[in-house]
Amino acid sequence: MWTASTPFAPPGTKLELEEGAVLTPRFNADGLISAIAVDHATREILMLAHMNAEALAKTLESGDVWYFSRSRNELWRKGATSGHTQRLVEMRVDCDQDAVILIIEQVGPACHTNRRSCFYRKVMMVEGRPVLKTGE
Repeated sequence: MWTASTPFAPPGTKLELEEGAVLTPRFNADGLISAIAVDHATREILMLAHMNAEALAKTLESGDVWYFSRSRNELWRKGATSGHTQRLVEMRVDCDQDAVILIIEQVGPACHTNRRSCFYRKVMMVEGRPVLKTGE
């Protein structure tokens, strides 16, 4: 039985990473992988965050989504203070196992700005310069 205390195996060969049946995450030099949270019903991208091995393990074990805060240098469970929780429905890993997609049930807004998604602005070119526009 897999538990959070069980370490992830180190990444294997390219073939094992791309075609294998074992999760062997490739954490970056800071010990993190990118995690994209997607709403399970709408498939809307809600946020991008990072996970270390402990956050990844706790998420898989508990079903509650955990992240690693680079700015605070600490583990955090989404919604622990705001109540805007994320429950894991499905996790997918990319081809070289250095990023995950978390298909989740979101309670309340996902963004700390109190918006549903962190991706609420479009980048548009206006008079040859990139500007940010909110909304549709």
